[in-house]
Amino acid sequence: MSRCLTLKKSNCKNCYKCIRHCPVKAIRFSGNQAHIIDNECILCGQCFVVCPQNAKEIVNETEKVKVLIQSGDPVFVSLAPSFVANYEGIGINSMREALKKLGFYDVQETAIGATIVKREYERMINEDNRDIIITSCCHSVNLLIQKYFPNQLEYLADVMSPMQAHCRDIKEKHPNAKTVFVGPCVAKKDEADYYEGIVDAVLTFEELTEWLDAEGIKINKETDSNDQSRARFFPTTGGVLKTMVQDNTDYTYVAIDGVENCIAALKDIESGKIHKCFIEMSACIGSCIGGPVMEKYHHHRLPIKDYITVANYAGKKDFDVEQPNPVSIKKQFNFIEHQLREPFESEIQEVLKQMGKTEPSKELNCGSCGYNTCREKAIAICQGKAEISMCLPFLKDKAESFSDTIVKNTPNGLIVLNENFEVQQINAAARKIMNIRYASDVLGEQVVRILDPSVFIKVLNTKRDVRNQRIYLAEYKRYIEQTVVYDRESHLLIGIMRDVTDEETEREKKESISRQTIEVADKVVDKQMRIVQEIASLLGETAAETKIALAKLKESIADE
Repeated sequence: MSRCLTLKKSNCKNCYKCIRHCPVKAIRFSGNQAHIIDNECILCGQCFVVCPQNAKEIVNETEKVKVLIQSGDPVFVSLAPSFVANYEGIGINSMREALKKLGFYDVQETAIGATIVKREYERMINEDNRDIIITSCCHSVNLLIQKYFPNQLEYLADVMSPMQAHCRDIKEKHPNAKTVFVGPCVAKKDEADYYEGIVDAVLTFEELTEWLDAEGIKINKETDSNDQSRARFFPTTGGVLKTMVQDNTDYTYVAIDGVENCIAALKDIESGKIHKCFIEMSACIGSCIGGPVMEKYHHHRLPIKDYITVANYAGKKDFDVEQPNPVSIKKQFNFIEHQLREPFESEIQEVLKQMGKTEPSKELNCGSCGYNTCREKAIAICQGKAEISMCLPFLKDKAESFSDTIVKNTPNGLIVLNENFEVQQINAAARKIMNIRYASDVLGEQVVRILDPSVFIKVLNTKRDVRNQRIYLAEYKRYIEQTVVYDRESHLLIGIMRDVTDEETEREKKESISRQTIEVADKVVDKQMRIVQEIASLLGETAAETKIALAKLKESIADE
């Protein structure tokens, strides 16, 4: 399988949106990056459509087509019938005129090939006595059956797609011609690569538009009509059936679009209860006009308007084509092996345990990781396609558990308020400081019930944090050192309180001892002075030196 879809690694933001929308979960996550699993992918293009970072890229073949044109051989364009919905108000003649300016030899409608294919379907119904026939126009549907429903391969119509049938017809008439298909599909690039020698290159509408813009070529807003163009209905849901003669009443004719619906239908067929059915299957909802590279798809879908546009452009009769021999347009479909080893039950249970799913009631099956069930996710982890960290509830619980462990075990008191100064969270240390028995007693209440709110009001108004402010909580007879910060992202005020009552009591005790020591020293000084003066009066000596020494002693004690 060719790598038609690639990933810009730097753009992947690990949002898991691609895996949530991938109908076959063909995406592997490793190192916080998404990787498309080629042999599981059915190239429906949904990951390309939904990626919010435009991390998925479709391989551009514009340069390859330019080389084909430069070769000198006539290069024909097979233009998908959905072009009238993509290029509003523009017909095949205007497209031909514009594309010839790029160097193409001629432009024809793929609907010509669609006519060949639908006639072959009619022949199968009337001549081959088949039980169930599934159309093979959509390469993504073909890949879905080849990879995931090999037992249904016998029902897949073994006939070329309209793209192949048309390009084969062109090369039959012009042996040295090169063919380029232009349409809204990613999968057609893979189909062209896999079945070599029929389609030489594939461009999306987006690639063609970019090329025309780069060359400064404008497409004239002019439509045209052709009554022999009923196959132009092909890109709509039920469009194949609309072009067919359904006169064989033994068959039930059904049209199904969207991969999920196709999977459900294939499972229904697998049950063995479905018989004599002709089933038109399209991977895209709305069929090709809802294709991943319809340029309007990235902005908004217009399913009704686009259908009306196609219906108004389609004629009532078939294109005038020469029907080839059925053998010449046969196509072989083989089973494509992709299955990874199915993990043992013990391995699955071990992963579920690591995800915190220790019992069935904890398997939320929320789908946030992209997998439908926790068990599917566990199997994907065992197969190396997913990581445990993709489980949102697991990460949330882990983060909350880690946060709660810190909050519960920190010796500091923590109190969290919203911008209305209502208590949102309070830990055990804070409750101990304020003699609050249960958190539920204050949660949701105004902080003024338990604390002076002035510091919180100041921080909210000024957006300036207060740090390490020492205050006395008179009502609780406690000294605290408080820090109040405002978290702009969460719009929360966070108060951190360190109980310094013991420190403050010890400090006051030391101050009291110091005061008492100074008082004793003063008394000693006074007494000593009296004695000195008495001695001095007897001895005729001065007490100046003794007084200075004692003063220094007093100073020293006061400093302590």
